[in-house]
Amino acid sequence: MSAVNDKTVLFVKMEGAGNDYVYVDGIRHEFALERAPECARRWSDRHFGIGADGLIVLLRGDTAPVRMAMWNADGSRGAMCGNGLRCLAALAFDHGHVTVREFDVDTDAGPRPVKLLGDDRVRTAMGDVRCGEPRTLEVAGETVTVHPGDAGNPHAVIFVDDVETAPVERLGKALQSHPTFPGGVNVEFVATLGPATLAQRTFERGSGETLACGTGAAVAALAGLQTERVLGPAVDVRLRGGDLRIFVDGTALAIEGSARTVFSGEIALP
Repeated sequence: MSAVNDKTVLFVKMEGAGNDYVYVDGIRHEFALERAPECARRWSDRHFGIGADGLIVLLRGDTAPVRMAMWNADGSRGAMCGNGLRCLAALAFDHGHVTVREFDVDTDAGPRPVKLLGDDRVRTAMGDVRCGEPRTLEVAGETVTVHPGDAGNPHAVIFVDDVETAPVERLGKALQSHPTFPGGVNVEFVATLGPATLAQRTFERGSGETLACGTGAAVAALAGLQTERVLGPAVDVRLRGGDLRIFVDGTALAIEGSARTVFSGEIALP
């Protein structure tokens, strides 16, 4: 589904653990990518648009069968989204662009293997996820310890006692302009619930707080393992929109979780 004329676009809204995106099938019908930032801003609006954390366009791949191109809710370009990648893999299979259940997807962060498990479950390999040494920063008048990480996009993990009382909006927004993260950063507020379970809330750059962040869950799991807050080789991460399971093999991580179609429709181009 994609542009059917110069005024309207067919779309699919999908969600993975509550992390929801508007999907446009740019293989079935041509979609002008230069319009994507404005479309992302308009369509992501939860009052006057479809309502989403951003826009993802399904394209033909260069080194893989398909490619994911994504934009955040504010129109900025995103390189990687673990939940969005799982949903795109399911959409590519449902639309017949791939006929096998294991394949690669090109992303701006490089190719990522995906595997459709059935029952709306998809596993995606995240490649080499990194988490650096903790840093003490002055943020919004507070001294905060952050664990910087990278899963194809930048992250900062903050361990807290209780995610429900964590200052997600205040600190998450303040860190976007901190000189340590000149391009902005996804901020994870993480609490340990058990030897293999974490709770997480995320303030995503370009979108604000979302119900889930797959790449953030991967970085949070790795930070939890490195600081011995949890044990491997699998870590369950509980998010506001659902649970994700992170499989750990050194710094090579994989994410398993849901990928569900919410509805489809047609919307006017801005």
